[in-house]
Amino acid sequence: MASLWSCSASNQVLRKPVPDKLVVLTFDDASASHASYVAPLLKKHGFGGTFFVCEFPPDFEDKTKYMSWEQIQQLHQMGFEIANHTRSHTHVTKMNKERQAEELQYIEAKCAELGIPKPATFAYPGYSTHPSALETLQERGYLFARAGGSRPYNPETDHPYLIPSYSTTGSTPTDRQRVLSALQEAKGGKVVVLTIHGVPDVAHDWVTTPPELFEEYLQYLKDNNYKVVALRDLKRYINVEPARGQVVPDYKHLKNTP
Repeated sequence: MASLWSCSASNQVLRKPVPDKLVVLTFDDASASHASYVAPLLKKHGFGGTFFVCEFPPDFEDKTKYMSWEQIQQLHQMGFEIANHTRSHTHVTKMNKERQAEELQYIEAKCAELGIPKPATFAYPGYSTHPSALETLQERGYLFARAGGSRPYNPETDHPYLIPSYSTTGSTPTDRQRVLSALQEAKGGKVVVLTIHGVPDVAHDWVTTPPELFEEYLQYLKDNNYKVVALRDLKRYINVEPARGQVVPDYKHLKNTP
């Protein structure tokens, strides 16, 4: 089997086989609850996570809604990944490449000021994607970018700059079952990536994940022996440069539901 693996085409994209029960937790928009509630709970369980930060207009200065940069720095010091969500949460479809680069560079510079490593991953605001953004991300040396899609990530067929994810938004029994069912898709070489906004989200209550459900999801991951990592950690399994060259970007089926 080892020889078959070493000679397989997938070996060009994969450094090693993706294990079952591999889950990536990502958190968008620098919600205040990420520092006060989410990060301590992740540390309690020994889980990794990626925090996609931006300065969400018009009220980023309202710290009842959003984290301060000092809190973002503390998340880095706790071992979490700090990643790029643009400065102003502007959809990439509404920016030319020059503006895309400016938006990314602003977050990169803020991170540098605070001793946070240059972001290696990106999340598309509003899940909006565009070919020009892939060019910008590659030029600036990014490893991965997360979109929507409500399906698992298959490294052999999904471009590393178009990684699909499931949203945890919602408070109904149907929402709960949707998330728990999604977690069970982390098998057969596929990775489940979750998009999580505030827990709760004071600034945008329509994308809230209720704390009681969030705690249930984490407990499910713990009880069922999932490996929970940051998005940057997928480089342990994926050869990013060959993947960028070999996997054809497919922009279909990237819109999240709900």
